Amino acid sequence: MSIGPQPALTRADRYQAALALYSNGRFLDALTILLPLLEPGEPDKATVAETLNLAAACSLSLDRKTDAEMYWRQAIRLKPDYDQAHYNLGVLLHGIGRWDEAESSYRQALAIRPDYLDARHNLCALLKTRDRLLDAEAVCREALVLLPDSAVIHHDLGTVLMDLGRLHEAEAAYRKALATQPGYADAKAKLGALMLATGRFAEGWPLYEARYDKTLTDRTSFAPEFTYPQWRGESLEGKAVLVWQEQGFGDMIQFGRYLALLKARGAAWITLACAPVLHGLFGTLAYLDAVVDGQSELARAEYDFWTLPLSIPFRLGTTVESIPSAVYLKPSAELVAKWRERLAPLTGLRVGLVWKGHPGHGNDAHRSLPSLETLAPLLSLPGVSFVSLQKEQGENELQSLGAYRRVLDLAGDIHDFADSAAVIAQLDLVVCVDTAVAHLAGGLGKPCWVLLPASGTDWRWMRERTDSPWYPGTTRLFRQSRAGDWVSVVEEVAKACADDAAAMECR
Repeated sequence: MSIGPQPALTRADRYQAALALYSNGRFLDALTILLPLLEPGEPDKATVAETLNLAAACSLSLDRKTDAEMYWRQAIRLKPDYDQAHYNLGVLLHGIGRWDEAESSYRQALAIRPDYLDARHNLCALLKTRDRLLDAEAVCREALVLLPDSAVIHHDLGTVLMDLGRLHEAEAAYRKALATQPGYADAKAKLGALMLATGRFAEGWPLYEARYDKTLTDRTSFAPEFTYPQWRGESLEGKAVLVWQEQGFGDMIQFGRYLALLKARGAAWITLACAPVLHGLFGTLAYLDAVVDGQSELARAEYDFWTLPLSIPFRLGTTVESIPSAVYLKPSAELVAKWRERLAPLTGLRVGLVWKGHPGHGNDAHRSLPSLETLAPLLSLPGVSFVSLQKEQGENELQSLGAYRRVLDLAGDIHDFADSAAVIAQLDLVVCVDTAVAHLAGGLGKPCWVLLPASGTDWRWMRERTDSPWYPGTTRLFRQSRAGDWVSVVEEVAKACADDAAAMECR
């Protein structure tokens, strides 16, 4: 029996086959099937535009951004009222930093379909990124007229109001989002952070557990998937506990103080799984039985319980008044001796500097200084010697420092936080942005002045205070009065530092 020729795939068949391949992650195969459909000859412009939209999506998934942009623009030329193509083009442009064009694309999509939720959400996020907070608020309020029960838009409005400093309104917006969608992790985590920022820990800690919910957008905490249980406050008498790394280095250092409390509750064995750059620092703590990498055999062993560091204060019922002592770290005597000779030439007030955080942080554009030159009023002070503790981003700025040659650059020889701790222990003061070094200085009991942005201020620095209950007596907070204004902040820091230097000379 012979098999005759198979009928050729119709245009509709090809499109559906490509759509199925795209949905299964086979982007190149999908694009290969689509390409013949892009040849001239199809009279229905709407059909070709739909094909171009899918070809663009395949191209973007293959990281062919130029092709994706070309296809979406062709789709829009063929079908100017194609709201999805306008929106998708906006997503592409947003992602590559062409913000004016992205905003235009989102607004085109909304002009065609005013209740386009994703376009509203992304436009709000874009405007927030550009510090156009009142415009972002307007977009959210316009959306709520059309979508009054949208948990996403109520949440978005809450994030804008937080940055505007209108905390009561932000709280109401988050609560409205949760009333509409009780399990909405983004709103729970944001409301939890707001509660913590305003000192309402009893309500804040349980809500903040949503920070590692799998449905959370831009999640930075990831719970391990072990067969044994998470610790939820049960007795630890005679038990073995694994404490698992979460979020950034600063989070681990800030909440490392809680590990001693687990031992005090009777834990027979505590293993801390964390990044290698923290091993030397935490390895000096006598109440830890092991400090290991998360991939090590000991981290993958069976324990009675596991916990995340930021969940411990929740289980222990920490309030503002019962925050455990901040000073729990001790530098290695050997490393202190190693660094003593390098620091010996410094005269006057010894000040450590960090002016940028990790670029991957979600609020780094606001929390990091534009450059080391921003600190010029501070660096020009007499009677002060400066030490750079800056790592990675911004580290090379010392090479172009020009007249400010009084900064000792140690970054190339600082290998981990144990090295940083040994250096900080021999300084008089640390001046830094909101990064891990602030928590390291606090854990060592060293005076630390933290420069804070007006936008996206982290909950742990609370609101409208110049001190910190997490680091009482040692940490001083210098806040922007308006977004982007580091000039007045640095002037205030320079004046305070000059006063300290003068006081040291009088001793």
